[in-house]
Amino acid sequence: MDFRLTDEQTMLRDAVRDFAQQEIAPRAREVDETATFPADTFRKMGELGFLGLPYPEEYGGAGADTVSYALAVAEISKACGSTGLSYAAHVSLGCAPFYLFGSETQKQQYLTHLASGKGLGAFGLTEPQAGSDAGATRTTATKDGNSWVLNGAKMWITSGSIADVVVATARTIVDGHDRGISCFIVEKGTPGFIPGKDEAKMGLKGSITSQLFFEDCRIPAENILGEVGRGFKQMLIILDGGRISIGAMAQGLGEAALEAATAYAKERIAFGHPIANYQAIQWKIADSAMLLEASRLMILQAAWLKDHKQPFSQEAAMAKLFASEAAEKACFEAIQVLGGAGYSRDYPVERYYRDNRLTEIGEGTSEIMRLVIARHILRDI
Repeated sequence: MDFRLTDEQTMLRDAVRDFAQQEIAPRAREVDETATFPADTFRKMGELGFLGLPYPEEYGGAGADTVSYALAVAEISKACGSTGLSYAAHVSLGCAPFYLFGSETQKQQYLTHLASGKGLGAFGLTEPQAGSDAGATRTTATKDGNSWVLNGAKMWITSGSIADVVVATARTIVDGHDRGISCFIVEKGTPGFIPGKDEAKMGLKGSITSQLFFEDCRIPAENILGEVGRGFKQMLIILDGGRISIGAMAQGLGEAALEAATAYAKERIAFGHPIANYQAIQWKIADSAMLLEASRLMILQAAWLKDHKQPFSQEAAMAKLFASEAAEKACFEAIQVLGGAGYSRDYPVERYYRDNRLTEIGEGTSEIMRLVIARHILRDI
């Protein structure tokens, strides 16, 4: 089995790495401390074609594969978790619904705009009463002539208040009957579409996480995505792909933590020797490296399966679960290697730890990932 990247994948990874280290990493601390979304960085990424990386050129994308996209997410996240999350959410959740389920008109109008970097997209799924239980959606979309009228609330929506367009899930009410969950396209500035507060978070502070409210928000009938009542299935397919990117995000953060710990261990002198000479430190670094290498291969496998149009839901859940927990271990041990310095904001490892914590929660908690995996394994029982 050949695990080598192609020349194209290597070139793209290196290009993203150079950009991330030169343009993103130097601002990561500022982005975190000021909780400021790096809009200018995203404009540059749009100009470079990063914001539509895995989508066809005919829709404004770069025509790259999922493996390349996962590599890009890891490199960007390694430089700045906040930027990595916003990037992954835009590509995997903001653009994917249009590419996978949109009509040709919707693709031309929305996907081309988003993939070419001219705007940001968001996916409005989570609600105050519907987190892991996404099927408990209470937001409604009532058919009224040639319009849908949305009422309800969303929360924890990445880029929600700054996105140009949001794809939101809602229970579809037609002639007084609940026709199931559907996905709807809501543009920024639509009357009755009201962004709420941006959440103050433990980490990933430069990635905007918003409440969204719909108060008699009227949108055209054609703003439904696909067929009525197909939204729940669409949502699951979108999340499967998104989990690869969250795994890649964790991978990047874990690698950043491991590199910081390794460099510090070589320089820090204790009892007359660099602490890298001591077995207690060596084992921490060895365990972190081992887990991150395994997660890297799992992410690439899931991405490869997706690129080759093979089932990948179980592998994506495994990759996301394992990578997020491997990065948790790497970030934890990095702080331990640095000791008091690791607990200080003078060093970045405490930020990596805070930022990575979300990867075990977002796009399916670790508990839900284990449930998804178990259902795949036990489905024939």
